[in-house]
Amino acid sequence: MTIVRKITGASPRTRLPDGVVDTQTHMYLPGYPAIEGGPPNPPGDLPTPDQYRQVMAWLGIDRVVVTQGNAQQKDHGNLLAALAEMGEAARGIGCIDGETSEAELDRLAAAGVVGARIMDLPGGAVPLSQLDAVAERARARGWLMTVQFDGSRIEEEEGRLARLKQPWILDHHAKIFDGPTEGRKAAIKRLLDTGFCYFKFAACYESSTAGPPDYDDVAEVARDMAAHAPERIVWGTNWPHNMAKTTDAYPDDAVLLDTVAAWFPSERAFRTALVDTPDRLFFAGR
Repeated sequence: MTIVRKITGASPRTRLPDGVVDTQTHMYLPGYPAIEGGPPNPPGDLPTPDQYRQVMAWLGIDRVVVTQGNAQQKDHGNLLAALAEMGEAARGIGCIDGETSEAELDRLAAAGVVGARIMDLPGGAVPLSQLDAVAERARARGWLMTVQFDGSRIEEEEGRLARLKQPWILDHHAKIFDGPTEGRKAAIKRLLDTGFCYFKFAACYESSTAGPPDYDDVAEVARDMAAHAPERIVWGTNWPHNMAKTTDAYPDDAVLLDTVAAWFPSERAFRTALVDTPDRLFFAGR
């Protein structure tokens, strides 16, 4: 399958402040095949750290968080290679469980991994059933967590998520596949109000039924959360947009940035979400 990813182009209308952190990316290097249980590596030429650097220059991004991709499951070789390529500008999110060895955790931490991923959707390596075990291991290391699942179940899962006592991020606009309801939005706000939960603006196209250019259903939730708790929002490009399988379906990151920037209630809230909060979560003192 052939796909050409757009990695440069017309500048976004939105000017990013200095110090911006893109908190959601995946990167791939040759020599790291997909692992059974996950999806294949992205089609076409691998989306490498060198390609992502062009995206950074295009959009004005300074720092990045590289998340372990589903294709490699719990084999971190590719993630560690990508972090080595990106250097001090990058931090990582790994996939661990209750059986991960202390030696592996040491190796991840030394490479710049600062968090653990729960991904309870098809192809994910560590499901929500492992939440408590992962939280215990991550908390012992001072790591945060990122949590992604079908957000249509947010009210059902609220109780167990509310018991987390470490920073954790509700991924991808809560990924509510069948649309926001007042009950679902209220549950997210209660989680934000615990003082441990954060909400990530990323991959609006993955769960929106309204679709482009405005993604009105996802925008409704995003605007509501940014107004409720602007200090608890982070942002990510979701590069290289692994759900896009053709060139025509591949999103323009500058257009996406401009769309998402309009969901923040103020310039101050925008800066807080793109610089201050992710700096504290991923980089400060690490």
